[in-house]
Amino acid sequence: MAEKCFDEQAKDEFRQAQDLGKFPMEIGPQFEGQRIRRPEMYVEFGGPQAEHKFELFLAAPMDEVEDGKVEVVGPDIPEMKPEGTYSIGIITKVAGAKVEKDLEGVLERRHHYYMNYIEGVMHLNQRSDIWIRVSKAVHKKGLNSLKWIGLALLRLFKSSLPIIERMQITYYTDPVKVAELEQMALKVYDARDARARGLMDEDVETFYACVLCQSFAPAHVCIITPNRLGGCGSISWFDARASYNVDPKGPNFPVGKGALLDAVLGIYEGVNKVVKERSLGVVSQVALYTLFKTPHTSCGCFEAIAWYIPEVDGIGIVHRDFKGPAVMGLPFSTLAGHVSGGTQNEGFLGIAVEFLRSPKFLQADGGWERVVWLPSALKERVKTAISGKVADRIATEKDVKNVEELRQFLEKTGHPVVQRWKAMEITPAEEAEAKPEAEAGQIPMVTGELQVPVTSGGVGFKIILQNVRITADKAIIKRLEKE
Repeated sequence: MAEKCFDEQAKDEFRQAQDLGKFPMEIGPQFEGQRIRRPEMYVEFGGPQAEHKFELFLAAPMDEVEDGKVEVVGPDIPEMKPEGTYSIGIITKVAGAKVEKDLEGVLERRHHYYMNYIEGVMHLNQRSDIWIRVSKAVHKKGLNSLKWIGLALLRLFKSSLPIIERMQITYYTDPVKVAELEQMALKVYDARDARARGLMDEDVETFYACVLCQSFAPAHVCIITPNRLGGCGSISWFDARASYNVDPKGPNFPVGKGALLDAVLGIYEGVNKVVKERSLGVVSQVALYTLFKTPHTSCGCFEAIAWYIPEVDGIGIVHRDFKGPAVMGLPFSTLAGHVSGGTQNEGFLGIAVEFLRSPKFLQADGGWERVVWLPSALKERVKTAISGKVADRIATEKDVKNVEELRQFLEKTGHPVVQRWKAMEITPAEEAEAKPEAEAGQIPMVTGELQVPVTSGGVGFKIILQNVRITADKAIIKRLEKE
């Protein structure tokens, strides 16, 4: 099915367009950050509705790369149903005297960067989580083939990175072929990640930063260390170093660690300085190994989300591919709203799956001994990293369906968080002794039902609070004066 829909005349038209720079769509940084909503979408590839998808860059010998070649294996856009969702696999081969295997992950991440330069094309995420949409407006202008996207990427990559001497791109849309090649791609990703696992943060003097996604999240500065790779999962410390070496003016740059302010939380003076500068003062401190105290920001390309479950004082983790609601009833997409956009929200953290294997994984919060729930597929994927003490005590969707069942499961299996519950228990006498006397105008800390009468202009009303605990320095209810 290779080259389906393209006769020799069509191929010649593509070649001539590439030579003359005539594209049906515009190309440039002005399109960074564009969002294509479903009503505006002509077709989409990958995303949460597609079972198989991936993108992979491979460094290859010069004689194995046909420079400028773009092919489609499987149906192309003209054969697809408008507003449909399709599997996709993208394999890009690059060659050059200075192109090394260490650059594969770097170039792969740049794919996200440059594809969003193309008018009417939205690219999100990375590796086997990609999501691409083509808008109805740009399709109407003539972007009627994946080849146009490929030709635009060839031009963008080769003009920006002269080390690339030869480059070819193959788009796979045959779902059977995509599923087959996806397994190969996953093995390549795992091999890259394994290379970085032997290095510790203490072994280096310099971390790296990535601001590639600031078009989507202006305040987000991704700090990449040996023990904490980027939330997208595609840029390790080695990748960021290689990226800076070949493109010093690019999105990756070195960050001096500076003084270590908190070894457990992972707070560094040098990191805080850079984050504050590059976020324009929006973020002034980042703690690398916690989801509670000034947690790391995220753009939107994170592979997984860790979040606090207050009912059991534990941490849940859900990855992008998990279908259905997590244990507290919310799907990944809803949780993502609390994490993305470059904001710091205590109790929520976007992470890479590889971070789950880090020796510093949420070390300030208890690490794996604080994790109480994650999808079974993700648990199986990282099982070698989970402490044997808790491996069988962490629930999955196969064990529990809601938070109440989760609590029962944790008690039954003797999960370490149960000891935390016991340590926090307070007897009624201790609670009364510890409770400060409420000042006038304040609501005291309570459990149970509290009725607060408030009188305004002779009209009374009640605030009834049930089964809550409130801690407040001061609560003020003011009457609004009529204009």
